[in-house]
Amino acid sequence: MEKTLNRIHPVSDPEATYFLQVSWEKDLGAGFGLLLSDCQCAWTGKVSEADISREAADIEMDREKYVDELRKALIAAEESAGKYNFVIS
Repeated sequence: MEKTLNRIHPVSDPEATYFLQVSWEKDLGAGFGLLLSDCQCAWTGKVSEADISREAADIEMDREKYVDELRKALIAAEESAGKYNFVIS
């Protein structure tokens, strides 16, 4: 299993710091797990392969392009710095 951990500052609260861990087996397109923490509380979730396909279809984006955008936003934080915004709600 591969994992990444990134520090994020959501646009909804720029002074706050959250940590986002993403874990996956083969690749993001096969599904992944998320853990979000503000160092006081933590939230977890899972995104299935079907969820990814459904979301790509809903926004009318090629599935492989959608998975690549997920990779850039969730895993490759340094190379994508400033290109993606997070909102915590």
